[in-house]
Amino acid sequence: MVKQTLFVTLNTIVAFAIGFGLWYGVFRTSENSIVHSIYKGGPLVVILIAMLIMLLVFVLERYFSLYGVAKGKSSVQVFFKKLITLLQSDDYDGALAACDKQRGTTANVLRAGVDRYREVKDDASIDFEKKLTLTHTAIEEANALEGPLLERNLIALSTISSIATMVGLLGTTIGMIRAFAATGNVEGGVIDATALATGISEALVNTAGGLLSGILGIFFYNFFVNKVDAFNYTTDEATFEVMQLLKTKQAK
Repeated sequence: MVKQTLFVTLNTIVAFAIGFGLWYGVFRTSENSIVHSIYKGGPLVVILIAMLIMLLVFVLERYFSLYGVAKGKSSVQVFFKKLITLLQSDDYDGALAACDKQRGTTANVLRAGVDRYREVKDDASIDFEKKLTLTHTAIEEANALEGPLLERNLIALSTISSIATMVGLLGTTIGMIRAFAATGNVEGGVIDATALATGISEALVNTAGGLLSGILGIFFYNFFVNKVDAFNYTTDEATFEVMQLLKTKQAK
């Protein structure tokens, strides 16, 4: 929890620092008209840039966590077939070793169940149903610990996409107010074209910035949610198969 809080805090601070540096140091001094127009989006552009950077950092963190750590060291299907074979031959130490080697979310959950079953399977003071209940409870507890790790930072993705869209809308509104104000300041029958263009530019830049973060945030949020659901489904299916196997072994 402390590491997660530190990660989010550092991500926010660094993102805002980079955002301000780009807006004031790069976009303001750029001779490219398109790049310089981003500076004309006003101070809200700093927030939009920071949110985009934070979003990308969270996306990278989720990608490496889900496809690196949660997936494990090898194929889940291959691991599960090996685990079933080891359990059928009563090689519980080998099954635990296989879980430790795979080290993915599904393996961690199943390891807790196998370890608990190994501890109670030969205990004559515990009846058949109680052994299975203890095993299933251990699996549920492990699953409850793995779940938050899979879903970590997904709320951040959703929140950033929503807030960025609102900030972009706010910048759009402010820009349009300035543009209409320019049309009201008519001297000698001539509208201040510079002020009008600045207001419209501010509105469009903020609109684009807000939509960019919003679209990316929604896309990656749904992408990772589907991935988490796939992990949960795989774990639930594997848990059911293991419990059925243990129940069959206990009934013999």
